[in-house]
Amino acid sequence: MRIVVSNEYGKQPITIGAAHVALAGAESNIVAGSDRNLTFSGQGSITVPPGAPAISDPVDLQVPALGSVAVSLYFPEITPTTTWHNDAKQTGYLADGDVTGAADLKDAQKLPSRLFLSEILVDAAPEARAIVTFGDSITDGDGSTPDANHRWPDLLAERLIKEGATNVAIVNEGISGARVLRDRMGDNALARFDRDVLSQPRADTVVLMMGINDIGWPETILVPKGEPAPSAQDVIAGYEQLIDRAHERRLRILGATLTPFEDTFHGTPLYGYYDEAKEAKREAINNWIRTSGKFDGVIDFDALVRDSSDPKHIKAEYDHGDHLHPNDAGYAVMAGAIDLGMLGVK
Repeated sequence: MRIVVSNEYGKQPITIGAAHVALAGAESNIVAGSDRNLTFSGQGSITVPPGAPAISDPVDLQVPALGSVAVSLYFPEITPTTTWHNDAKQTGYLADGDVTGAADLKDAQKLPSRLFLSEILVDAAPEARAIVTFGDSITDGDGSTPDANHRWPDLLAERLIKEGATNVAIVNEGISGARVLRDRMGDNALARFDRDVLSQPRADTVVLMMGINDIGWPETILVPKGEPAPSAQDVIAGYEQLIDRAHERRLRILGATLTPFEDTFHGTPLYGYYDEAKEAKREAINNWIRTSGKFDGVIDFDALVRDSSDPKHIKAEYDHGDHLHPNDAGYAVMAGAIDLGMLGVK
């Protein structure tokens, strides 16, 4: 296996003084005997230029299906955290000094984000393939239990293993706050599609679920004052661009409907994310996803999690509490209802 670290958003070089990988144990522990020292181009350290990734040399470490690994990076210099995964739903640890080979980090500061680490690469069988889930916070797992791997792509991966589809990997490319058409919390979907989807090894299928932030963000504190709100047709045009680019590379692309969001963020500074005009946009976009025939298949997450007595609202038992993000039960329903045939799994 190898790791990939990224300085993609950095404005200056970063130096990694040492790196280790191991099988993850409980909390900050690693599994005894699994620690491996990583090198980069044969060297124990590497300086990564601005905008660039760095890939480690391979090490022999058997990682089981659904296994977790612990990656430890040592930065010998003060390093701005310009490149990170904000809403990781997984606890990281920050400690003084070079403790990359430590078996435990008992007194470390806990971090809710993943810093600099962008990929884990493992050897795979010749027939192995990947499915990319491309979305926003609902794909990123916002609302799920931290450290439990209860995002819907995680639960889909578990389901595939149970079904015997051991040659299929799920690559989660959800970014909380992501939008189809504009940057802010991550690059817009059109800008990051090549990096996050088309360049993924063995990828042949992508599930697209994005657009609710394009609808909800305008006229809130999340966007600069006066930023124009996209129409439903603007978002649909963005979808069509992604569909064309996927098909050009012979990837199957499935469209997932946008889930209900009535009364989202009530009582918070983000209230205003929902209104009836925005709901009309969501309904128009979902109608296009279901009926246009442009996607290679449709996953109707909206129909799965909406309240049958109030279809604009997420069902109470699936609501994390903000009326936008599902909880563990909601994510389980989403993962369990996907037609595996549409994913190319028999």
